Amino acid sequence: MTMPALHERAVRDLQFIRETMQVAAGFTAVSGWGQAAVGAVGVAAGILGALQPTAGRWLAVWCAAAVAGATIGVGSTLVKAHRAGQPLLAAPLRKFALAFAPALAAGAALTVGLWRIGAVTMMPAAWLLCYGAGVMAGGTFSVRAVPVMGACFLALGAAALAAPAAFGNGVLLAGFGGLHLAFGILIAVRHGG
Repeated sequence: MTMPALHERAVRDLQFIRETMQVAAGFTAVSGWGQAAVGAVGVAAGILGALQPTAGRWLAVWCAAAVAGATIGVGSTLVKAHRAGQPLLAAPLRKFALAFAPALAAGAALTVGLWRIGAVTMMPAAWLLCYGAGVMAGGTFSVRAVPVMGACFLALGAAALAAPAAFGNGVLLAGFGGLHLAFGILIAVRHGG
């Protein structure tokens, strides 16, 4: 290979690397519109949860919302990754899931434990703290808005610990509803849907 041809190839390779890094830095497989939809589920759960006459029914509303939100979040992320041409088991998606899952498992275990001892009023703080930790951990493999969202969930969870128990449902509405809506729209606008 001649020196000019080698130089041209090196320039093309550097251009390809630069373009690939720019796309990776600006793209997240986390679907902003999906997160906004999860936020809508959170708002609905907050409204319905406030209307429940018993702790058991309140818990059922929020558990149903968690299942619906998880389904929407996973489904919308897979659709966004597919549309972007990313393999469904791409390294960033796998890393996000592996970092996020332990915190969700901890939240589920805490829910069972708190229910068994009758500490239902501690559930909002536990859920927000576990979810925030999971989003922050998984978000280290995503765009900056994702771990920032996780930090906001952590802060709200810490505030829930100090707030009167009567504020628990409202704090959940603000977090799982409001934060998801706000950050979902931000991610959708800035990072391709």
